[in-house]
Amino acid sequence: MATLPEVVAKLSEFAPENLAEKWDNVGLLVEPRNNKSSITNILLTIDLTEAVVAEARETGAQMIISYHPPIFAPLKRLTQASWKERIVIDCIRHDIAIYSPHTSWDNVTNGVNDWLADSLPHADSRPILENPINTAYGAGRLCTVKGEPLSERDAVQQIVKHTAMDCAMVSFASSGDKNRKVQTYAVCAGSGASVLKGVKADMYITGEMSHHEVLEATSNGTCVVLLGHSNSERGYLSVFKDILSKRLNGGVTVNVSSSDRDPMKLALRENAN
Repeated sequence: MATLPEVVAKLSEFAPENLAEKWDNVGLLVEPRNNKSSITNILLTIDLTEAVVAEARETGAQMIISYHPPIFAPLKRLTQASWKERIVIDCIRHDIAIYSPHTSWDNVTNGVNDWLADSLPHADSRPILENPINTAYGAGRLCTVKGEPLSERDAVQQIVKHTAMDCAMVSFASSGDKNRKVQTYAVCAGSGASVLKGVKADMYITGEMSHHEVLEATSNGTCVVLLGHSNSERGYLSVFKDILSKRLNGGVTVNVSSSDRDPMKLALRENAN
């Protein structure tokens, strides 16, 4: 077991809060009344929804690590009218701490973007936007494929397998070459357009981009693979579960939420009778 300050210290050792983007809201967001009480059970999630809070209560978790910060825009009141306000109230009522790493996990080595970059075998990888404090860290990754270049379609299949997705949305580059190869690729988990814009690469891998941003990229010869915002991040939780468990010397149970999922689903057309 560990105390809350001890767990927070381990989280900060792995991904210091100063690695996060300036606009972000990371760190300990909700602190229980007794912050010296033991933490024996931690729940990992990408999005902190009411279903995830209910799961935390049912499983006896004293702490939720929510990749996306549930408190982002300033809260002016705590009422039952908003689901985000209800989440904060519920966690305070049941002494559940909330910690959010968000872009500090994106920018750190062995973080979310490195996990996404591992979708394809690569010989090298570097941040697209370097962190001013430490240039080894930063937003996005620009990678070179290891060995022979991959066909676009083979690359997409490897990405889908790595991220444990059933499918991905793909816009193939408008070069007219059906056998086009991928030698370089750029990744940015989540909403990656602002980081990937103007990056010279054969393929972009991200969660979401707008229609016109995709058209711009493919018109410039870059294949675009969209996984869905949170789906481009969620697979990392299993990786971090092992990282955190080892840092806590196995004294705390760390689980990945079974309630956390992307809000969007594919709706297949039903056969008309």
